[in-house]
Amino acid sequence: MANAEKVAAVAELTGRFRDSSGAVLTEYRGLTVAQLAELRKSLGENATFAVVKNTLTKIAVTEAGLTDQLSPLLSGPSAVAFVDGDVVEAAKGLRDFAKANPLLVIKGGVLDGKAMTPSEIIKLADLEPREVLLAKLAGAMKASLAGAAATFNALPVQLAQLAEALRAKRAEAEGGAPEASAPEASAPEASAPEASAPEASAPGADAAEASAAEAGSPGAQDAAGDGDEG
Repeated sequence: MANAEKVAAVAELTGRFRDSSGAVLTEYRGLTVAQLAELRKSLGENATFAVVKNTLTKIAVTEAGLTDQLSPLLSGPSAVAFVDGDVVEAAKGLRDFAKANPLLVIKGGVLDGKAMTPSEIIKLADLEPREVLLAKLAGAMKASLAGAAATFNALPVQLAQLAEALRAKRAEAEGGAPEASAPEASAPEASAPEASAPEASAPGADAAEASAAEAGSPGAQDAAGDGDEG
């Protein structure tokens, strides 16, 4: 490969490492051309599978800032699955193809710049597709919003009930105070009998006067008798 071609190849690989959301390095030793074509189809529309030269790829990963993550994996016949969309779909394709064709070895990869081991890539494949996860998230958010709306709709009724309860309690407290002081207001009526005491003494005076009149009547009669005798 001429120098210009190598530079162009490195530049292309560097751009794909930088622009892809994920990249998985594999060893394809012993796979036929037909099997590699089948593998490319299984990765879906958002991923591409490219056989690469280790020397050029090492330069590319260094320029892309992925030396620590990927350089140790570049040994033996290497191929890279570049993922531009849903990494779960691509991971599923690699996992399922490797099960059916053990000659494909998943060596590791990167996802958003973070190194991933083969076991982590397999776990990623066990996740549900991005569209399903988004649909579930949307459903959960919709249910949460519906619950919040129901809560907000119930607030006016609860506030009205609380206000009515407070009003009734205040009315009860204000109405009970005058009734409690009613006995004090009736105290003057209890002293009314004392005011009528002079009237109670009237019968005694009349009796005294009557007794005096009766007592004086015989004397008067005696005096009249003495007068007649003289």
